[in-house]
Amino acid sequence: MRLRLLRRRLTISAPRVAIRSALPWPLRWLALAVVFGFCAAVALWAFEFGKSIAGLDTVSRDELLQLRAEVDRLRAEGQEQQTVAHTAESLLVAERAAKESLMAQVRQLETDNRTLREDLGFFEKLIPAAKAEGLAIRSLQAEVLGGMQLRWQVLVIQSTRNAPEFNGRLELVLTGSQDGKPWTQTQPAQGQPLQVKQYRRIEGVLDLPPSAVVKTVTARVLEGTAVRAVQAMTID
Repeated sequence: MRLRLLRRRLTISAPRVAIRSALPWPLRWLALAVVFGFCAAVALWAFEFGKSIAGLDTVSRDELLQLRAEVDRLRAEGQEQQTVAHTAESLLVAERAAKESLMAQVRQLETDNRTLREDLGFFEKLIPAAKAEGLAIRSLQAEVLGGMQLRWQVLVIQSTRNAPEFNGRLELVLTGSQDGKPWTQTQPAQGQPLQVKQYRRIEGVLDLPPSAVVKTVTARVLEGTAVRAVQAMTID
């Protein structure tokens, strides 16, 4: 009987035997992960320890601190330069505005100076006329502009103290030639109304006929039909 059992175990007809592990597979995977994690931790520790021994970590940290300090310094310099640029731009704008203001003041002063010179010349012409009595034409000025217009100016005064206001007309008589023939024209045709208390300066611009050449300009002050003052000048 024992021999038969021994033969059955040793031959092909022996029953199959299954070998099973004592641990289930999830626990085996968990143990494997723990082992790998431990190995990785040991390797990382060894790497960091090697860097600390070689001094690489300290050098990198120092360099990082230096680079950060350099970046902060460059940022501060950039902000300072930007502030300086903004300040310079503001100064340029202010300087440009001040320059334009000064140029405007210079132009205004030139205009005022020209006006003062004209007024000075005007009053200088009044001084000699004080010796005369009654209404008079103190000054007559005329010039041709481009052969098409005549610019004129007349100064009329009353030198008599407390004289009543004069009411009359002012006429300009132009003489010369047109198309080679003698030419005369009165401007305006009916005269220009004129009121004078002490002095009066009248000026204007007249349009000339085509081909007209002005040689003489005569200013006349009339009261009704009577001529009270006359002055003439030649156009060169």
